[in-house]
Amino acid sequence: MPRILVVDDEPDLVELLTYNLEKEGHSVLSASDGQDALRSMEGSRPDAVLLDLMMPNMDGFQTLTEIRGRSGFAGIPVIMLTARGAVEDRIKGLELGADDYLAKPFSAKELILRLDAVLRRTESTGVSGVLEVGPFRLDREALRLDLEGQLVELTATEFKLVLLLMQNEGEVQGRDYLLREVWGYKDSTLTRTLDTHIKRLREKIGEYADHITTMRGVGYVFHAEPEGEGDE
Repeated sequence: MPRILVVDDEPDLVELLTYNLEKEGHSVLSASDGQDALRSMEGSRPDAVLLDLMMPNMDGFQTLTEIRGRSGFAGIPVIMLTARGAVEDRIKGLELGADDYLAKPFSAKELILRLDAVLRRTESTGVSGVLEVGPFRLDREALRLDLEGQLVELTATEFKLVLLLMQNEGEVQGRDYLLREVWGYKDSTLTRTLDTHIKRLREKIGEYADHITTMRGVGYVFHAEPEGEGDE
């Protein structure tokens, strides 16, 4: 039974989310702010976090930064919940490591679909063994990336994105395909999710960023050998 931590300072919303999540077979924990959430995670590690942006004491951005900065929590999927409509806020959340976001108000059905999608990314890929392309070494069971002896901490979403690119080395992967396969999006026209994740991924792999090339207006391609400086 997946354990979901709901972090929001609106009791009515927490109650509604708890009802819908439990109806789908999830176990639910709740916290009213970021500090409370971190204490809860120390006591009982969740399988995913639904994190509100605007909260007292410690807001969603600060809380997400803390989660991604702690090795024991770094890989836990996080979906941000926000009433803000500004694209900048959504991009900032993704840049800080959110796996996805939902703008309030949202339907319970959409929330469950997004949550199920991020939970699937944390599971084994179903293929045993290690995938090696150039200096990249992916352990598909342990969900680990090794770059010439250097372990890179990835979220489940980042791992799925790298895996898809590596499995199709040298071939351009279209934006629509990546958004559908990794995030389950049907319409990619208005989202910066993919671009922001690629930017964060390039920052994490540092000198190896040149292995991922942008095909403007089309998508991205992974190369076994670096192809020049990666575009953002």
